[in-house]
Amino acid sequence: MPVVREFTLPDLGEGLTGAEVVRWMVEVGEVIAVDQPVVEVETAKAVVEVPCPYGGVVTARFGEPGEEVPVGAALVTVAVSPSGDSAGADLDAPSGGSGNVLVGYGTSEGGKGARRGRVRPGGPVGRAALAAVTAPPAPAPVRPVAPAVVAVISPLVRRSAREHGIDLAALTGSGPDGLILRADVDRAVAAAAAVAGPANGAPRPAAATAEGAVPLRGLRRTIAEKLTLSHREIPAATCWVDADATELLSLREQLNGGSGPRIGLLALLARISTAALARFPELNASVECDASGAPVALRRHSVVHLGFAAQSERGLVVPVVRDAHLLNTVQLGAELARLTESARAGSLTPAELTGGTFTLNNYGVFGVDGSTPLINHPEAAMLGVGRIIAKPWVHQGELAVRQVTQLSFTFDHRVCDGGTAGGFLRFVADCVEQPGMLMRQL
Repeated sequence: MPVVREFTLPDLGEGLTGAEVVRWMVEVGEVIAVDQPVVEVETAKAVVEVPCPYGGVVTARFGEPGEEVPVGAALVTVAVSPSGDSAGADLDAPSGGSGNVLVGYGTSEGGKGARRGRVRPGGPVGRAALAAVTAPPAPAPVRPVAPAVVAVISPLVRRSAREHGIDLAALTGSGPDGLILRADVDRAVAAAAAVAGPANGAPRPAAATAEGAVPLRGLRRTIAEKLTLSHREIPAATCWVDADATELLSLREQLNGGSGPRIGLLALLARISTAALARFPELNASVECDASGAPVALRRHSVVHLGFAAQSERGLVVPVVRDAHLLNTVQLGAELARLTESARAGSLTPAELTGGTFTLNNYGVFGVDGSTPLINHPEAAMLGVGRIIAKPWVHQGELAVRQVTQLSFTFDHRVCDGGTAGGFLRFVADCVEQPGMLMRQL
């Protein structure tokens, strides 16, 4: 007789307490292989597929789409071979335990994930496992048909297709090797809308707005909790200064005049930030509190893990550039571009969204000048950059039209006094106005 194993939701990273079920990828009675993804969940950090370390027949699933499952609670139960060989001779998959937590991670032997299993009609596990979940047993073993593999990487692309009723298997991807991109789904949605159209050309009535509480889940809940914690615990103060960014823009044009990779404004601002933190290391810190919430120590970080605010379909996220102080401007630009693209695709990992020590917020992309943001707890400071627009400015003793931006610096008053914060912001403004000052930091 097969042994029924229970697979519980693992800790998907950095102390997460639970995850919301997005969709099930297997059915009860389906034969699965070791490390086959069984469910797609949304955590506070990302949307991920969770693989099961057991191979056999799924006997039960726990949690419906939209439900929150706590870490340690049962996800699925699987009937496996009593010999410990998860799929025995009946599955074309390697046996043995798995350390996988997310797809793409783990300890599968040989570094390769197991292939999807298939039942052999005469195999003992195929007969016994199926008998454990079907009553009465079928007169002949059933050979399950593996679903067609759809070339989709992004969970957000799959979700968008589900929400709009688009069959991914019917789409031809425009990405590399036929990869289905978000643009492919958007085109399919637009085509379906054009075919359906409003009946007889009559305009459709606007949907009524439903009143009532909307549950905070996933990323939205985490953002709410973290902002509340920041506002409650951190005595934040903000200072501002206008800066002439004309020379910084000119430097960007010079750097992009060659054949190398293009450097964006955010990369230059990131390089300025790391140089400023080298001069004012007390701002690359966090406050440690006791169990009652009282501050007891200041922890100064020896490395700069630079977070930057990025807008995604799931909301505001803060990807983190690890060891930003060790990167030059070109390397910073490449890493910022990679993380930004991952944020848009919804493929950021929990490790790429945690551990920041300082945040750069370019809210000028929203067309605004200034802001008093909440600090990304438990960090101690955040540099904000507003839009760059043409303004009258006194330059070299004469009135001229220059490209001006507003810089703001929000800091935890527990880690420093106003003089330190003002010195940091003044140094940043001087580097924006005279980027040649950065040569002293190279």
